[in-house]
Amino acid sequence: QVQLVESGGGLVQPGGSLRLSCVASGFTFSSDAMRWYRQAPGKERELVAQITFDGSTDYADSVKGRFTISRDNAKTTVYLQMNSLKPEDTAVYFCDVRITGTPYWGKGTLVTVSS
Repeated sequence: QVQLVESGGGLVQPGGSLRLSCVASGFTFSSDAMRWYRQAPGKERELVAQITFDGSTDYADSVKGRFTISRDNAKTTVYLQMNSLKPEDTAVYFCDVRITGTPYWGKGTLVTVSS
């Protein structure tokens, strides 16, 4: 079955950096686009970044120039490098894949940006 396991979250000061990882299994990772979403307390889940099977990327305006999504098909892992973090980046971050239109999510990893 499809499994997505996120890690790498934690507490970081404003201006700091974190790298999130999402290890995938149960599907042909190299053939599918992968996405990172986030959900802040009291807010809807929002798309942060996505990467196609061949490496094309797209970002939410709020993170452009600060976040970088990448993938390692050999390790079936997608990454989110987050730099210049702001308090408003505080959220649970999830990775996502769509298999024949059905979305799959991991359990998420919490990122807290605070001094």
